[in-house]
Amino acid sequence: MNKADKRIHSLDYSKSPTEPYLTADERAAKGRVLRDAVPRASQAGWTPAPDRRDPVTLLEESNSGRMMQLVPIRFGRMSASPFAFYRGAAAIMAADLATTPTSGILVQACGDAHLMNFGGFATPERNVIFDINDLDETLPAPFEWDLKRLAASIVIAADHLALPKSDAARVVTDAVREYRERVHNYGWMRALDVWYDRIDLQKYEDRSGDPDIVAAARKRLAERIEAERHKSVPDHLYPKLVSEEGERPRIKDEPPLIFHPSVELAPGLTSGYDEAIRSYRESLAEHTRVLFDRFHFFDMAIKVVGVGSVGTMCGVGLFMAADNDPLFLQVKEARASVLEPYAGKSVYPNHGQRVIVGQRLMQSASDVFLGWTRGKNGRDFYIRQLRDMKMSAVIEDWDAGMLRQYGRMCAHALARAHARSGDAAMIAGYLGSGQTFDDAICEFATEYCSQNRSDFRAFIAAIREGRIEAKIEEI
Repeated sequence: MNKADKRIHSLDYSKSPTEPYLTADERAAKGRVLRDAVPRASQAGWTPAPDRRDPVTLLEESNSGRMMQLVPIRFGRMSASPFAFYRGAAAIMAADLATTPTSGILVQACGDAHLMNFGGFATPERNVIFDINDLDETLPAPFEWDLKRLAASIVIAADHLALPKSDAARVVTDAVREYRERVHNYGWMRALDVWYDRIDLQKYEDRSGDPDIVAAARKRLAERIEAERHKSVPDHLYPKLVSEEGERPRIKDEPPLIFHPSVELAPGLTSGYDEAIRSYRESLAEHTRVLFDRFHFFDMAIKVVGVGSVGTMCGVGLFMAADNDPLFLQVKEARASVLEPYAGKSVYPNHGQRVIVGQRLMQSASDVFLGWTRGKNGRDFYIRQLRDMKMSAVIEDWDAGMLRQYGRMCAHALARAHARSGDAAMIAGYLGSGQTFDDAICEFATEYCSQNRSDFRAFIAAIREGRIEAKIEEI
């Protein structure tokens, strides 16, 4: 962290009830005081440090511990565009953010809050909400880091869509304003109202948006929700993923993206992953264990997912309660957060636990099967349902209006997540009611878009020179 971070306010979840009570106004005043040491205008712009590390080297270092045969797929996916590169380059931006001024106000940070890590999913009550949906990198860190990564992703997405720079600036400024205004609202809400607040996709309205754009977005959203409802039912998933040609159901191999691991790669294979499953069960709430115990383990296979996760040990497990009653669990390797070198180590002994605790803190509702375990190979994992009406944005045909609407939704979700773990009133006090902070983050995001484009060119040059290998998948 930089020198300003000597003043960081600790994110302490074990706070003593005997500590002095402060009103929201008093906490906001403490936030305003922080402007003296770290002016909001100091958040503007981006200038790389003189000793900034080579981005390709950072990416190569992030491959440590991955399945090296899959790394070319990771790099191939990142090579598709500067926007795709940004999605896989969280380690690069974490190093860059650590050199920027910070207010010192910590929250449970996402760590990788770009546009594609937000989306819709079903709650245990089967409502469809919008929230952050990827928290692999979560760790307590300055709130600005998440907001800057989100803002930069909006500008990079606008560039990807070939939108005018003026539109990109308006869209990102509007998203930051949405964050600031939502945080202000949360700062003076009752604590339980903040905790229970959620963004219901089926009821979501943005009264500040263009009515035609809002109507079009709602129509598209309704179609997506219906499609995902169909995709998430067992009758759709089971025949797509499972073969019944042998004595017992088995996940279909589709190398290199779905395959069964060797004993060398997965030592737990010989015992049917008995120890890891038992440990995962212990991480579940007691009432969920009753439900989980109805299911029996049948098979496990590696399943390549995402961009940044490619090469890590991610898999899918098949469990059955009856012949027509399957449960698919996604098993994702949890490695040290990209924020750890700059924000400090996690307090949790298992990185899967780190992810799950962060997820439960930041999301307004979480999968009932969320849990963690450790494999015989020493790797940490977290587990959730493979697909539970999970929806991510498909931005390819968006215009400025659609990007604006989605950016505001992401900013709203981020503000709500930060308000659950951090001090929203203090953040609001620091941000203020004017546009100073909005304009500063817009300037940062615009200039960091140029940095990302430069890093992408260096990445492509490294591929062409044979320094790194990239494999382009057939569509």
